[in-house]
Amino acid sequence: MGELATILRGEIDRYSPGEKLPSSRALVERFRVSPVTVSRALGALAAEGLVVTRPGAGAFRAEPRTPVAAVGDTSWQEVALSAEADRELVPRAVDASGVLVTLAAPPTGVVEFNGGYLHPSLQPERAMAAALARAGRRPGAWGRPPVDGLPELRAWFARETGGAVTPAEVLVTAGGQSALTTALRALAPPGAPVLVESPTYPGMLAVARASGLRPVPVPIDAEGVRPELLASAFAATGARVLVCQPLFQNPTGAVLSEPRRREVLRIARAAGAFVVEDDFARRMAHEDAGPLPPTLTAQDPDGVVVHVFSLTKVTSPSLRVGALVARGPVLERLRAIQVVDSFFVPRPLQEAALELVGSPAWPRHLRSVAAELRSRREAMTTALATRLPSLRLAHVPSGGYHLWLRLPEGADETALLSAALRTGVAVAPGRPYFCAEPPAGHLRLSFAGVAGAAEIAEGVRRLAVACDEVLA
Repeated sequence: MGELATILRGEIDRYSPGEKLPSSRALVERFRVSPVTVSRALGALAAEGLVVTRPGAGAFRAEPRTPVAAVGDTSWQEVALSAEADRELVPRAVDASGVLVTLAAPPTGVVEFNGGYLHPSLQPERAMAAALARAGRRPGAWGRPPVDGLPELRAWFARETGGAVTPAEVLVTAGGQSALTTALRALAPPGAPVLVESPTYPGMLAVARASGLRPVPVPIDAEGVRPELLASAFAATGARVLVCQPLFQNPTGAVLSEPRRREVLRIARAAGAFVVEDDFARRMAHEDAGPLPPTLTAQDPDGVVVHVFSLTKVTSPSLRVGALVARGPVLERLRAIQVVDSFFVPRPLQEAALELVGSPAWPRHLRSVAAELRSRREAMTTALATRLPSLRLAHVPSGGYHLWLRLPEGADETALLSAALRTGVAVAPGRPYFCAEPPAGHLRLSFAGVAGAAEIAEGVRRLAVACDEVLA
């Protein structure tokens, strides 16, 4: 392997940056070596940054590295950023690692089990391109939109939310994350407690902490948040906000059961508290999911629920269009905060979203995603059962895009993540999903961000190699 790597290293200048190298089969025949030797030699060159490998495409000469600019002395910032830390109710420093792990693209050749979005092959790229083109030709498409959003788009969000929701109770937002930020800033002052499911979405925990709030965990099980613990948490903390994901919860995939839905609304109403319903995965139900429960908002006549709705997850990370749904005086507060933060969502993006959801391609896309997510879920659960039975999968979800796995007792989560990356697979750690001490190590594996069943099988194989190294 070392001799072949040396030869290839000496020949690398024959190729232009981005140019494809000979195939592995050609190298095997030319040098009379085994495929394993070729793979290891190319891996050594990739580690040196001389080549990049792309599964199914081959190896390519890497682009030249950009020289590192000189770094000035920024040590003064340490004093400036912490000067008043002792007087802050909640520290302003926010750990965004749990969010970044799902946003950052892994190195070339690494299987992406840590992704938070659909693989490009699952995104409705043609339909979005056509919608954007049609939107750009609409009269007034580049003008200033209404602050609350286009009336037709607000009406669509209202119909999709269900119940007695009207367009007047809808605010168009720049995606779900923006909606969560606006909701938490509107509903709780800095220093206040906010009840959250445990485990829960790290992006929401980051939003809460960035807003100066104190997340308080309420454990969940396969039927969602546990009402008896929720009531105790409200009583103990005096919190006035609960954030929950009743449908295909992230990361567990749990669905809040019908009896508990009624209990959660009753408990929150008795506590004089709001429920922020993050309904991020409703359009990512699998083909075998069956009838979905209505939104909590549709069951709430009293304005307890502030509903968060986003188109991003089921379309593209760049189609950042969502909505906040609320009724009563809180709606004006939500509107005021959104206006101050962002003025409005760009009109061309709203027009494109409206064109997309009104096109014949939209229901076809949803059906395609439902079928693909079911197929990929089954591929991953089968591969895990075969190769990694030591990782406990307590619940197989019928919606969403990931599985939540508990590691064996005493397993080192951090060491496993590092070992997995060395073997060529990126996974999301469980620790950022807990706002307090986690009960055990966990992994979250996404099956939506990869190319298909073959890549899922290969990723699980690589993860099994890492587990053999760390868990043995």
